[in-house]
Amino acid sequence: MANLKEVRSRITSVGSTMQITSAMKMVSAAKLKRAQDAITQMRPYANKLQEILQNVSGSLDTTENVYARDSQPKNILLVAISSNRGLAGGFNANVIKKTWNLINNDYQGQNISVVSIGKKANDAFKRTPYGMHGVHSAQGIHDDDFTQRITGIFDNLSYTNVAPIAEKIMSTFANKEFDKVVLVYNQFKNAAVQLVLDEQFLPVVPSVQEGASSATDYGFEPSKEFIVSDLIPRSLKTQFYKALLDSVASEHGARMTAMHKATDNAKDMLRDLKISYNKARQTAITTEILEIVAGAEALNG
Repeated sequence: MANLKEVRSRITSVGSTMQITSAMKMVSAAKLKRAQDAITQMRPYANKLQEILQNVSGSLDTTENVYARDSQPKNILLVAISSNRGLAGGFNANVIKKTWNLINNDYQGQNISVVSIGKKANDAFKRTPYGMHGVHSAQGIHDDDFTQRITGIFDNLSYTNVAPIAEKIMSTFANKEFDKVVLVYNQFKNAAVQLVLDEQFLPVVPSVQEGASSATDYGFEPSKEFIVSDLIPRSLKTQFYKALLDSVASEHGARMTAMHKATDNAKDMLRDLKISYNKARQTAITTEILEIVAGAEALNG
């Protein structure tokens, strides 16, 4: 009977887990619809704005555009965008792994700092030489107030709340604290597919089309100074906001998929446990019947 009690306990435990994973799947599905609508509406605008930004940047030299840089990058800022919660499959682990791959391979030997947006990435890098208090961290980008702001950004994600964070990162580049800024995040494809990207945020890369001259003659209205001071920063903030929207949609898609698989696994385990329970129960009943028959025969004899 002890074995039956153990199996019953496991059935109850797995059943409770299945209810939780099923509920989390439905919650993530509802959140995914809103997040997917947000990124699909933003993406065409952001892509067109980026195209304009690259074309305009190609007609400016580095003295006119503080967000361009000709020199070889030595100081690199990696912006790792994760989530604040787990239970999303490999969503967070893939971003952290990609960031470490960039540190150890692509930018090995250079001065690297990591800004973590989201609690999971912050936990992974804050005690490393590249995190908030690491030997390679930059003072301006790793103060406590800024860290709290970027960790809690997903509580109320909007362009208004994202813009100051983008401005802070852009100002460190404009002040030449960093020579290159790279965003590491999950790009949303669909609920089951997320692509981990390392996307260059700064410096702005001019657009060069095949068979066309890179030096296009542009007319500026109202002025070139206005374009540099207003349009380029606005476009960069939009690109940063798009990356966060991509990450949020990817998170909900990854969590929905992970919880769907967990629910299916729990159903399979529950079925196997019930079969084991019924077999053990039949064995126990058969044993009791045999004991009763044996006892009756002994009395009759």
